[in-house]
Amino acid sequence: MKIQDICESERPREKMLARGARQLGNAELLAVLLRTGTRTGTGDSITSESAIDIAHRLLSLAGGSLLKLAYMSPKDLCSVPGIKEGKAVSVMAAMELGRRFMAESPGLDRIPLTDAGMVYDLMRPHLKGLRHEECWIILLNNARYVIGKKMMTQGGSSSTTIDVKDIVRQALDINASAMILVHNHPSGNPRPGNADMNETMSLKQAAEAMDMLLLDHVIVCDDCYFSFSDEKVSMRNP
Repeated sequence: MKIQDICESERPREKMLARGARQLGNAELLAVLLRTGTRTGTGDSITSESAIDIAHRLLSLAGGSLLKLAYMSPKDLCSVPGIKEGKAVSVMAAMELGRRFMAESPGLDRIPLTDAGMVYDLMRPHLKGLRHEECWIILLNNARYVIGKKMMTQGGSSSTTIDVKDIVRQALDINASAMILVHNHPSGNPRPGNADMNETMSLKQAAEAMDMLLLDHVIVCDDCYFSFSDEKVSMRNP
C-alpha cells in the first residue's frame, strides 16, 4: 500500500505533527526515518512498497526488538529490500541519538553514588546494545559525587585492555578521591574472567599508591550486572 492511499490523518508524518511522536508505533516511527518506499520490476510487473511496509519488514528482521535493531550493522539493514546506505545510516543515527539521550538523563550525577545498582543505572544507557567492549572510569570526590565520567578504551566483542597509568592520570587531573571501573560484556554473561580480576587488582594498587580508592568494578550487561565490591572479588589485597 502506498502512503498516499492511507487516510491523510493516519500517515506517519502527518500523524506525528498532529498528535505527537508518542502516538506512533515503532513501524510508523521507522517509516518517518525511511521517508520513501520503493518500486521494483518493469512495465506491468512493477510492484510498490511504502515506507511503512519496509519498516515492518525491518522490524521483522530484528524480531520486533529495538535492541536487536540497534545491534544491526549497515550490511544487515541493507539486506532489507528498499533500504540502501542512506536509509541505513538514518536508522543507525536515530538509534545512537536515543542512546545519547538516555545517557544524558539527569539525576544520578547530582546525588552520591553509593552502590552498584546506581552505577548500573548510570552506565547502562552508555553500554546497552553494544557489540564491542568499552571500559569507562567514573571519578568521584570525597562525598562520592560524580565529578568525571569517561570512556577509556574500546575493544572487540570479548575483551578490552585498560591503561592503568592513564586512568590514574585522569583521576589526578581533576583531584578525584575515588573511582569506579565499569565495562560491559556483550555476551550477556556478567561474570568476570581472569583478565578482569587481574586488571581490577592492578588498578586498585595503583590508585592506593596515589591515595585514592577503587570503590568497585562493575561489569554491565543489557539486563544484569556484576559488582566486584558486592561479591568481594579481587577487591582485597592478596
